Amino acid sequence: MTEMDRRRPGQNPGRVPNRRPIRSKKQQKNNNSVIVAAVFIVVVILIAGISMLVKKYSPSKERVDVNAYYNIQNEDDMAIIVNNERLEDVAKYWEGHVYLEYQTVHDYLNQRFYWDANENILRYVTPTDVISANVGEQSYTVTKTSENTDYTIVKVDGEQMYIALDFVQKCTEYPAISYMVYEKPNRVKIENKGGKVEVAEAKRDTEIRQKGGIKSPIVADVEKGSEVTILESGDNWSKVCTRDGMIGYMKNSKMGETQEKKVEAKGEKPVFNHLLKNKTISLGWHQVTNQEGNNRVANVLQSTKGINVLSPTWFYLNDNNGNIYSLANRSYVDYCHQQGVEVWALISNLENPDVDTTYVLTHTSTRDYLVNQIIAAAIEYNLDGINLDFEALESEVGDAYIQFIRELSIKCENNNIVLSVDNYVPSAYTAFYNRSEQALFADYVIIMAYDEHTRVSEDIGPVASIGFVKEGVENTLKEVPAEQTILGMPFYTRVWELTPKEDAGEDVESASEDYLPYTFTCSEEGMQTVENRYTVNGAQATWDESAGQYYVEYENGGKTYKIWIENEASLEEKLKVMKENSLAGAAYWKIGFERNSAWDTIIKYVNN
Repeated sequence: MTEMDRRRPGQNPGRVPNRRPIRSKKQQKNNNSVIVAAVFIVVVILIAGISMLVKKYSPSKERVDVNAYYNIQNEDDMAIIVNNERLEDVAKYWEGHVYLEYQTVHDYLNQRFYWDANENILRYVTPTDVISANVGEQSYTVTKTSENTDYTIVKVDGEQMYIALDFVQKCTEYPAISYMVYEKPNRVKIENKGGKVEVAEAKRDTEIRQKGGIKSPIVADVEKGSEVTILESGDNWSKVCTRDGMIGYMKNSKMGETQEKKVEAKGEKPVFNHLLKNKTISLGWHQVTNQEGNNRVANVLQSTKGINVLSPTWFYLNDNNGNIYSLANRSYVDYCHQQGVEVWALISNLENPDVDTTYVLTHTSTRDYLVNQIIAAAIEYNLDGINLDFEALESEVGDAYIQFIRELSIKCENNNIVLSVDNYVPSAYTAFYNRSEQALFADYVIIMAYDEHTRVSEDIGPVASIGFVKEGVENTLKEVPAEQTILGMPFYTRVWELTPKEDAGEDVESASEDYLPYTFTCSEEGMQTVENRYTVNGAQATWDESAGQYYVEYENGGKTYKIWIENEASLEEKLKVMKENSLAGAAYWKIGFERNSAWDTIIKYVNN
C-alpha cells in the first residue's frame, strides 16, 4: 500500500499529522511525586512562617521567679514596699510579727529612732518623753514608766538590729504608718506618706511584666477593674504598683484613663513647745577662763548697750564619762538678774583635748550622765538657759549628737531652761547637724556667721563678708523658722600677714592655678586695735561693696598685711540682714573685741 493509500479520509494530502509522545506510567508517577513534594515544602514553609509570626507577636506566658525578683532568699524573708517603692533590703517575719532593720526604719519611716549599738539600747524621743527599749525584751520605758507589749521589740541577728514594725507604728504619730502583709511572695506593703499620685484601672484582665514588652516574663495577674498606681509613664508601657505591692510594667492600652489621686497623710503632728522670748535677743558671749573673770561681770555689762542675754563660757566636757568642768558662779547670775539680763551659760567640747566627744555621745550611759550634769548645774546656779557649742564633730556622730539635743531639750523644758544651739553656716559637710531636727527640740538655733576664712583656709579673706552672711541665713531658714534663728556676728578681725616665697618672682611653669606666691599667718584682733594698726602704718581703709566692709593693706618689714575690717559699718550690714529676715535676734563673739561705739549701732536694731 502506498503512502497515498494510507491517508485517512478527509486528511489534507499535503500535511503530516502531529503525534503525542507516548509516556510510561513510571514517568507519570515521578512527576506526581515532585508536585506533591513541592506542595509539601510550600505548606511547611507557610506553617513555619505563620508559627514564627505567632511566636513573635504572641505574649509570653513565662512567669518570673517572684522570690528571686523580690530578693527573698530565706523562709523568714519578706520583701518591703514603702510608698509603692520596692526596697533592696528585706524584712523578717518572726513569731507572727514583721521586723525591719534599724537603718531601713531610720531612712524610710522615722529618723527619730536612735540605736546605740555599743550598749544595745533603742531610743525614741517625743516632744515630752524619752522612750527606751532593750534587746530581747517585750517591755519598754516611757521616761520612768514601764509598759509592755506581746512581742519582742528589738532583736539582733548577727550584726543586724531589727525593730518590730508594730513598735515603729506605735511610736510614730505623724505621718502615721499603715501596713499590710501578703504572701506569694512574702511581702509587707507600708504606707506613710501623703501627696498626689497617678492611678488607673485595668480595662480587662491582664498582667504586669518584669519589663515593658510582651516577651518579658509575667510578674502578676491583674483583674479587670483593679486599680494600679503609675510610677513611671512610658509611650507604650508604664511601670505600676498594684494595691498588694506587686510592681512591674503594664501595657498602656490595657489601662483606663489616668487620674490624679490625692493621698492624705494620716495621724496628728506632734506639738513641740518652745521657750521663746517676746523680745529681740541680743546675746553677748563672755569668755571666762578662770574665776577671776566672773568678778568682772559688772564692768562687762556696764560697757555694753542693748544686751539682754549674757553667755559666759563656763562649762566644758571634761572626760569620757560625761563629767563637765565648771567655772559657774552664783553671784555672777544674781548680778545679771538684778540688771534684767538673762544668763545662758555655754558648754563646749573643745577645751580638753583628751576627751573623745564621739565616745561620750554614742554611749547612752555617758550621754545620759552628761545631760544630768548640765541640768544639775543649771538648777544649782539658777541659769535661764544653756548654750550648746559642740564643734568639730565628725559626720558619723551626727545621729548621736542630734539624739543628745533631743534628750537635753526634754529636761531643759521640764525645768524652764532655754536651750540654744550654735551652728556653722550650712554646707554639704555640715548637713549632719540636721538643723531642722534641732529646731523641733531646741528653742533657738544660733548661726555662727563668721570664720569664713581661718588660719587653716587655703587662702586669705574676710572673717564674715556680707555675701557669706546672707547665704548662711538664707540656707538656715530653709530648715529653721526665723523666730528661732539668732544671727551670730564677729567683733573680731583677722589680720593677714603675707610673706613672699623665695620663688615668688619666678615664672614657675609647673605651678598650679591655685599657686600662692606667699605664705600667710594671721592674728585675731579687736576693732580699735585693728584701726590703730593700719593708721600707724599710714594706710587708709576703703569700702569694699562686695564684702560689705572696709578693706586695707600695707607693707612693713618686707611683709604685706591685708585686713578685711570688722567694725561698726560691717556690723550694721549684718544687723540689717537680721532685721530684713525677721530673725529672733543677734549674738556677738566676743565681748571685749568691740569698742563702745559698736553698741550704739547695735541698739538701733535690737532695742524693743
